[in-house]
Amino acid sequence: MRHCMLSGIQRMFQVARAITSFNRWIGRWVSLAVLILFVFLLADVVMRYVVGAPAIWTAELAVLIFGGYAILGGGYLLAERGHVNVDIFYGSFSQKKKALIDLLTWPLFIFFVGILFWEGFKIALEAIEDMERSNSLWKPYLWPTKSLIPVAAALLLLQGFVRLWGDIRILMGLPVPEDVFGVQAPDETPHGEEAEV
Repeated sequence: MRHCMLSGIQRMFQVARAITSFNRWIGRWVSLAVLILFVFLLADVVMRYVVGAPAIWTAELAVLIFGGYAILGGGYLLAERGHVNVDIFYGSFSQKKKALIDLLTWPLFIFFVGILFWEGFKIALEAIEDMERSNSLWKPYLWPTKSLIPVAAALLLLQGFVRLWGDIRILMGLPVPEDVFGVQAPDETPHGEEAEV
């Protein structure tokens, strides 16, 4: 019985590590989109002001690439704890208190990501069914970018479950390895003081 339980926990650790690693991998690759954005926007400026013949596609392609970049980075940001926090109070809390606050606000996270996934899925499905195109002169397909919305929401949701498990482990006083659970909130409790929850 104990062996089965330990084996199950080991598998959970492997899955959590895989989710965190995958989100970090996606984040590193998606960050290269900024370089591509730069090239397209530079090309637009050169075509417009140097050549005198603006390209009809560069600015819109940059917007589409930025859309994918912005939404696919959510799971990575959660793994790296890169989302913006209002640190007026939260920043001074101990690691256990931060984990408790994160645990109590987790239903809001699930609600938000659930709506993002559901609505994003509907938007993507409709765009794919209609083979939706932009209304611009260039008329690129929009479904590739729109289909990334539910994918990004799923990656964010999976990382949210990993973060939840990490917060529970912090409250239980168990180790929370960064390669499995992502970056943890720093403990702001002054040395020598016991953290209160």
